[in-house]
Amino acid sequence: MNKILIGAIGAVALSLSAPASAADLAARPYTKAPPPMVAAIYDWSGFYIGINGGGGSAHKCWDFVTPVTGVLIGEGCHNATGGTVGGQVGYRWQSANWVFGLEGQGNWADFSGDNVSTTFIGTGLRDRSKINAFGLFTGQVGYAWNNVLFYVKGGGAVVSDRYRGYDVITGLEFDRANETRWGGTVGAGLEFGFAPNWTVGVEYDHIFMGNRTIGFAGSGNFIVAPAGAFTRSERIGQDVDIGLVRVNYRWGGRGHREVLISL
Repeated sequence: MNKILIGAIGAVALSLSAPASAADLAARPYTKAPPPMVAAIYDWSGFYIGINGGGGSAHKCWDFVTPVTGVLIGEGCHNATGGTVGGQVGYRWQSANWVFGLEGQGNWADFSGDNVSTTFIGTGLRDRSKINAFGLFTGQVGYAWNNVLFYVKGGGAVVSDRYRGYDVITGLEFDRANETRWGGTVGAGLEFGFAPNWTVGVEYDHIFMGNRTIGFAGSGNFIVAPAGAFTRSERIGQDVDIGLVRVNYRWGGRGHREVLISL
């Protein structure tokens, strides 16, 4: 009987001590979920304005147009080279990694060159040309890797040309002509965003000007070429290659857009 009573008392004591022992155990630590990562993605959307500078070369070939028959007689070719500076304004919008845009660009230029005519050898005539200015009106399609953008462009172009004929012996101007010629252009560029609203890049453009027949008028330095009198017709063909460094400032868009990355 005593053994049964002692066993019962021990069982009760053990059951009373169990909750106290569980209470003495350390609480399970709470681990907070890590916050999602935020990645800054460069946004190319918005209006922009900028400046550019570089150099170019216009390949020009002259053909004398005979007065009666209209037969072309080659006078030779030359490259009119020099520097250029100007500005551009445009708008871009971005969809995922694709960037689309419209742009207008205007440049002052000094691309000049000459060659001695192979037709007027007896008179010693030097044909000289110069591009004073050009403009580009283009659409763009590009692909962006964050703050790096590669794009191609194409559209219309206009060039201001000046032509002169010089006497080789005296150096005096014999005759002259001027024109504004329209054509097409294609190009490509690589641009880098170095600040939220600032970008710098390089660009290459090729301008197709085709062929056009131009009438020349005398400069008044020779009896055979009185001032304003018609002297000759020349069919002049030209293509222009241009390399530029560009800096743009953009507004109206976000310099960076944030993307949440869940872990």
